[in-house]
Amino acid sequence: MPKMTGHQQVVEYLKNLEHPFKEEIVEVRKIILSVNDQITEHIKWNAPSFCFNGEDRVTLNLQGKGFFRLVFHCGAKKKDHDESGPLFEDNTCLLEWVSGDRAIVKILNMSDLVEKKDKLKEVVARWLEMTSSY
Repeated sequence: MPKMTGHQQVVEYLKNLEHPFKEEIVEVRKIILSVNDQITEHIKWNAPSFCFNGEDRVTLNLQGKGFFRLVFHCGAKKKDHDESGPLFEDNTCLLEWVSGDRAIVKILNMSDLVEKKDKLKEVVARWLEMTSSY
């Protein structure tokens, strides 16, 4: 049997997913993929992960109780960059900065996601722009 593509991995994963936020997870996937047609996806850390230019940039963390997280990062390898602060100023105030090159967004439920949808698209686009040179 041929190896599944990243997209096929995610489709299969979501088909079999039993999670209290499955509907929100499916919607987040649609939102992220809608930002840029160069975004690809696969399974990483036992959850959907979204890549740009072949590097992981946003990975879902489905382990929270009462929420799940979108982890914004710069790929698997540690990158050299200025650690004096966040990669960019987040005018949406959605990002919770964990370090200068890592941030999270928590999704609490569908109404929270609907409220954050436009800002989430903006943050994903900005993250891709700011990390594309890494």
